[in-house]
This record gives sequence, C-alpha cells and structure tokens, in this order.
Amino acid sequence: MNRRKFLSFSALAGAGAVVAPQAAMAAVKSQPAEGNAKMPIATRVLGRTGMEIPILSMGVMRADNPAVVRAAYNAGITHFDTAHGYQNGKNEEMLGTFFKDKDRSTFTLATKGKADPRSANFEPEYESLLNTSLRRLQMDYVDIFYFHAADDVETLMNPRLLAMLKKFKDDGKARHIGFSTHAHKPAQIDAAIATGIFEVCLISYNFKLKILPELDAAIQRGVEAGMGFVAMKTMVGGAEDAEGSKRINGASCLRWVWQNPNITTAIPGFTSFDLLDNCLEAAHAPSLHPADAKYLAGLQNRETLYCQHCGNCVSQCVRHLPIPTMMRAYMYNFGYKHPSLSKETLMELAVTGNECAGCRACTVHCPSGFKVAEKIAAITPIVNVPSYYLT
Repeated sequence: MNRRKFLSFSALAGAGAVVAPQAAMAAVKSQPAEGNAKMPIATRVLGRTGMEIPILSMGVMRADNPAVVRAAYNAGITHFDTAHGYQNGKNEEMLGTFFKDKDRSTFTLATKGKADPRSANFEPEYESLLNTSLRRLQMDYVDIFYFHAADDVETLMNPRLLAMLKKFKDDGKARHIGFSTHAHKPAQIDAAIATGIFEVCLISYNFKLKILPELDAAIQRGVEAGMGFVAMKTMVGGAEDAEGSKRINGASCLRWVWQNPNITTAIPGFTSFDLLDNCLEAAHAPSLHPADAKYLAGLQNRETLYCQHCGNCVSQCVRHLPIPTMMRAYMYNFGYKHPSLSKETLMELAVTGNECAGCRACTVHCPSGFKVAEKIAAITPIVNVPSYYLT
C-alpha cells in the first residue's frame, strides 16, 4: 500500500474503510523451493554464551504462518527471535505450538520484553511479563531474554532492571541476558559492557548506517568483553525507495552484514517462502559479490524507509515528538506492509493522530533527507483505524 492509498483509506476510517490486508499486498508461493533443506549454513559463536548458531536466523515478528517457520527450520535455521508484544502475544503462541513437539536441543529461541524500571510495580510486572511469554511458548526457559528497545544509557544501567535480569537468569528462566536497541548504539554498548550483565546485543545494523566507524569500534569493544551481536533491520525497511514500492534485494543486504565477523547472525523478518528463499540464497553463498557491492552502492545516497535514529529531529521539533519511533512505525506500514505493528508502535507513544496540528511549518530538517512532516501526516492517522481492519 503506497502513501497516497493509505491516506485515502485512513481519511475514510470513520466510515468503516478497510486497510488492505497483508495477504493482498505480497504474493506468497505455495511451496518453498526444493533443495534448500540439506544445504548447510555457516555458523558462528555468540560471544561468551557459547551458543553456536547459523549466520541466518529468523525474525518471527511479522510471520503468522507456521508453514514458513517449518520451512525455515527444515532448511537448517535453528535460531528464532520473537517478543512479548508481537501480534499481541499470538507470535509467541504460534512458536509455542510449533516447537512443543520438537527436540529442545535442535533450536534456540529469544524473546524480548519492555517495562519501565522507574515504575513502582516494575519487579512484579516484569516477572509476570516473562512468565506470560514462557506460558505462551510452552517452554520452561528461553535461550535469550532481551530488554526490549532500550532508548538510553540511564535506563539500561538502572539497578532495578539489572537485578531483575540477573534474577531471570538465576531462576533458570533465561539462559542468557541481552538488550535490543535502535538508538545511541555505541554509548549503549559501552554502558552494557560496564554493567557486566549483558551477554548479547540485538542491534540495527545495515549498509546505510552513517555511524558505522563509531559503531563498529563499539561492537569490537563488546566482542573483546565477551558480548555477542545479532543484527536486525539489515534490509533498511525492506524497500529500495521511500514509498516502499520496490522490494530490496535482501540477499545483497545480508551478505554485506556478514562481512563483519563480529556479527554472529542476522534475523531478517521473512514472511513468505520466496523471501525465505532469497535469504537462504545469501546464506548458502555468504561472500559479498561484486554485483552486490555495486547494487548497494547505488542505494547508498538514495532515501529509503530506514531512519538512522540519530535523534537530531527531536531537539529540532517544537513539540519534541518521538520522531525516530514514529518513523519506525512508518517503515512498518509502508515497508513491511504490517499496519497493525505500525499502530501498536504509535499507540505505545500515546499518539493521537493530531500531533502536528497548529504548526504552520515544520522546523525539523532530517540529515537523511526524510520529509518528516509529510511522513508523520501519512502514518499517524492509523491510530484511528479500528484494529480489526489491520493485519
């Protein structure tokens, strides 16, 4: 769904307009390609966890078809990543049903949960969150539990958070502890090293990042301290353009990521057999080809859907809106074709859909060239679309 169509749909939401379902947006092959299942995938060790996992894992966030999970598992993918909030818990439930009769030694699983350690009821609420995830997953433990979407160093180093994460590990509910982050990555990596608690970092990592020298240096410091790194957002929003109209070559993006030996695995969010095949194509031939390098170089200076999360926009905005997260919601809808996740992300921010009202001209000038006001106007109306119209 392009931006123009979405705006026309959202404008009619009060009259019962329907946002087109995800199934109508992307073709799904009925069967995976033959021959992938027996082809080995290279493995790497995830820091001091000692976990040896394939360089290609599955980010299950958007997947709602267990047949795709089965195809990935049968193809040799053994690490699966979900979160407490994905699909309002249905994502964890799907994985629990799929894995309940599988040998626990044949796969590893990570989930994530976010809570505010400054909250009066943080400890019981956070433990309840993890217990709920385990119940959905039908498992006694997860291999990695991440503190989800850390925004700043202060939260990551909060003593109450660190104590609870340590408790989860001591109680045997999480074999290893980590954190995920989109923003302020070098600073957060250094903070995580200082705590001595975090064993894994799930980090946005792709060829478009403008802070690669600083980030790679921080990752190296983390590796030297025994931390393992998992890459997400490897495909810069899944599209070559700002409209989300042309799918990016995921194989090229993945090969670029794997050139960094400090990245143990990537978790692309494939939702169909053809997308899985594209990822497997890369995993079975992971070296960066000259054609890949040429293709990615052609996208380097082109505006895509990926926000750098540099945070410069927040200070420029007269209302100090959480623009990076709003841009992530934009990417979820127009790049991932996942409007329900977009709405969930905005609802967590208490977005009303009228954030920019009263501003005659936007004061934000994005270093990446994002037309911020236009993107906010395009995505925020989704909060007023009934959830049962969204997929």
